[in-house]
This record gives sequence, C-alpha cells and structure tokens, in this order.
Amino acid sequence: MPVSRSVVIGVDSSTQSAKAVAVDAATGEVLGLGRAPHTVTGTGGARESDPEQWWTALVAAVRAAVRDAGAAPETVTGIAVAGQQHGLVALGADHRPLRPALLWNDTRSAPQAAALADRLGPKAWLDRTGSVPVASTTAAKWQWLREREPHHAEAAAAVRLPHDLLTERLCGEAVTDPGDASGTGWWSTADRAYDPGLLDLLGLDPDRLPAVAPTGATRAGSLTGAAAEALGLPRTVAVAAGTGDNMAAAVGLGLGAAGLLDHPVVSLGTSGTVFAATRARPADPALAGFAATDGTHLPLGCTLNCTLAVDRFAALLGLDREDALPGGGTVVLPYLDGERTPDLPAASGLVTGLRHTTDPRAVLGAAYEGAAFTLLRALDGLLAACGLDPADPAVRDRPLRLIGGGARGRTWTETVRRLSGRPLVVPAAGELVALGAAALAAGAVTGEDPVALAAAWGTGAGETLPPVPRDDGTRQRVEEVLTAAAAGLLT
Repeated sequence: MPVSRSVVIGVDSSTQSAKAVAVDAATGEVLGLGRAPHTVTGTGGARESDPEQWWTALVAAVRAAVRDAGAAPETVTGIAVAGQQHGLVALGADHRPLRPALLWNDTRSAPQAAALADRLGPKAWLDRTGSVPVASTTAAKWQWLREREPHHAEAAAAVRLPHDLLTERLCGEAVTDPGDASGTGWWSTADRAYDPGLLDLLGLDPDRLPAVAPTGATRAGSLTGAAAEALGLPRTVAVAAGTGDNMAAAVGLGLGAAGLLDHPVVSLGTSGTVFAATRARPADPALAGFAATDGTHLPLGCTLNCTLAVDRFAALLGLDREDALPGGGTVVLPYLDGERTPDLPAASGLVTGLRHTTDPRAVLGAAYEGAAFTLLRALDGLLAACGLDPADPAVRDRPLRLIGGGARGRTWTETVRRLSGRPLVVPAAGELVALGAAALAAGAVTGEDPVALAAAWGTGAGETLPPVPRDDGTRQRVEEVLTAAAAGLLT
C-alpha cells in the first residue's frame, strides 16, 4: 500500500462490542475491519459494563482493522470514536472508574427520571434540553448514583459518557461533542451549552465534565504516547472529538446540513431507533430531542426491545430467527427489558391471542410485528413533531432507510416493509456507525465537512425495495393491545 494513501479509523463502541473500520479517506473504501466483544452484566433492570474493557476492546479492534487492511502504521492519519449514548462513567481522582458504568438500558433509574421530570415539568425540560428525562438519560443515572451510592457520587472527580472516556484515553483531552452531550439531560440544545440551573439541580460541578467541541469532527488532539504504543500507530494521528452512535449513523448515511434533511431512518439493533436530521428543533416528550454533531438537530425515538428481544423469543420457541410467519390473531409486545418508547420502564413481555391451533412460527412473527410496530409508531410521532403529517401520501411515500443488524435479516425487512407500506432503502454498506466515525476522523484531518465526505463516499446508497400494501389489520391489533397494556388493563 502506498504511503501516500491516507487511512482513517472509525470506531463503534456499542453495548455489545467494539468495531473498527480502516477506511481510505479519499474514497470511503473499507480496507479492514476489526471486532472485539464487550460484557454486559446485571439482572432486575441493572445493565452494567466495566469501562476498562471498552478500552481493551478498542485497542484489539483497531489493531485488527489495521492488520486486516494491510495498512502501514504511518498511513493512518485520523481516528474517531462513536459510542453508545447515555452511559454514566464515574471516575475517581486517579481517573479510573469507581464502579462499573451504568448503561443506557439500565432501567433502575426510572424513579429518578420521573422525579426529575416532575420537579421542573415536561415543558421546561423540553425548552431547555429538548428531551424529558427517562430512565436512559444520563442525568437520571447520576441522580440514582447520588441516592443509592452517595459515596461514589461524592468521590467522582470526573463524569464521562462512554465515547468521552475513550476519546480522552486516545488524546488525553477531556472533550465531548454536541450530539452525545445532548443526551445527558444537563446540556441545553437551545443554548448549546451546559445548563447551569440543571447542573445545580443535579448537584454536579461543571468542572467534572468534559469541554464540548463545536462538532464531532473537531480535532481534539493527537494520540498520546501511551495510546500510540497500545494501538501501534504514530503519535501524529489526529483524534476527532467523536460523537454518540446515533449521530455517527446519521453522518454515515450522509444526513445533515450538507446532505439529506428530514429523511427518516429506522435502525434495527439491540435497541431500535427512528431518527431524522432536521433544521427544526422539535419538542415532543415522547422523543429525544438530540442535537446532531454538525449543528443541525436529530430528533429520535428509541425502543429498548428490538433484535435481541425477538431473538430471545426465537430461542424460547426453539426456532431459527428466520422461521417466522405473520402473527395473525396473536399479538406480542416483546418488552423484555421494560420499554422506553412508550415510556413503560416496568413493563414485561406480553403474549395474547393464543389458541390450541396457534403455530409457534406465528408467535415468533408476532414478536417481530410487536417490535416493528412500536418503532413505526414512534416514527409517526417523530414526523408529526417535525411538522409533517404521517398520513399525508407525500410523507408516507417517502422511503425509509433501514439500517442496523436487523436490516440484514429477511424477516425483519419484510415485517417493516409490510407494517410501514413504504419503500425501503437498505444501504449496501455495513457498520454505518463506524463509517460515520471514520468520516469524523477524516474531517478532523482535512477540515472538510464529514457529512459531505460521507455523501461523496456513497455510504448511504443501497437497494431500494418497492412498497407493499400496508397491513393495517396487524397495526390495529397491536395498537389495541399496547393501549390496553399501557392503561394497566392487561397484566
């Protein structure tokens, strides 16, 4: 490989693993890929990980990606991390974790979220942060730590999000970006700064928090000596500020001020998300009113139960995940981890409509339908918050971009297609979060807009599946069960 080629590294540090891609900065070609697993522990709503393993996994994944690319270390010019959002990392005076990180899907902080929401009222939270606290919000987790483990809260010399911690390990600078900061519950999307009143409410000294870079592509620094040695890379490698995983996915799709705006995305992963890049700042208590990493907005609906929950149903039924039929009269709400959208943190899985003649494959199909419907219901709310009528044919005919691991599965794709009635674009590129991080890294090296770079790379392009008639019967059945369950009429 010629030394003149510039290679950038994008890291997706997710709940389950670290994935790194080595990318040709000029063309966006993926030259190499590396992976390393994370471990999540906890029962009864607890979901925790040792932050030290994130660093170990990042090092292993980056080394594997560079090796897979056959890249000489001196060709690597930039690196950026996109991380799972909301996780709370409390660091002691030695800058080491005081306890395992509380992850985004840890629902123990639901009472604290409700109390915070009541303290100021939903409108005040929406006006200031764009979101009303829910169990996943970092502010709720910090409040949980203050109440349940005050010794750890008092000893915390620094508070970080997962991607903040890894960026700091890379370059030695405490820095985050507007996108990931907007998910904390203490950063104002209106003022684009930490909110002093909210920090006072949470008893959180701003000196414990990282600086917020203007964008995720801002150059935060270069690799420290220790990081360069661990990664086997030169110290001259630029480190971008990075961002949250959802914001990086938007960059990887070419969504933002320099690309497609108001273009809806459905992401099928451990969690399910729906989002759109927009210049509007929608305020809806059912949505996370995130900032995008490029100065636009990224309103997002998130469900806790998506591919992992459906896979669990397949395992319980002894079926392959693709061995499913439409649910028919069976309805499943696969809320095995509680649920975030709708806000039902104490919910559990629910199956109704079973008969002696029910085919187990229809039960699995109903689990797909319940998860997909919950996401599409959140999408309708997102579109309405952006000033669009979900029932308007011009809006309903707009393609959905389907991403995430589930987008590679036939049953997931066909279920979303049938319940949405929309055309689907399934990008050919995998690892869009890591590709978005790579674009941020390239932006830090060159000063170019990462959204424009990703658009030029063509990472959001893919097969278009034409629409099929919308299955309104299934949608109505699931809606009726969900409404009854949310009202406490079903147990």
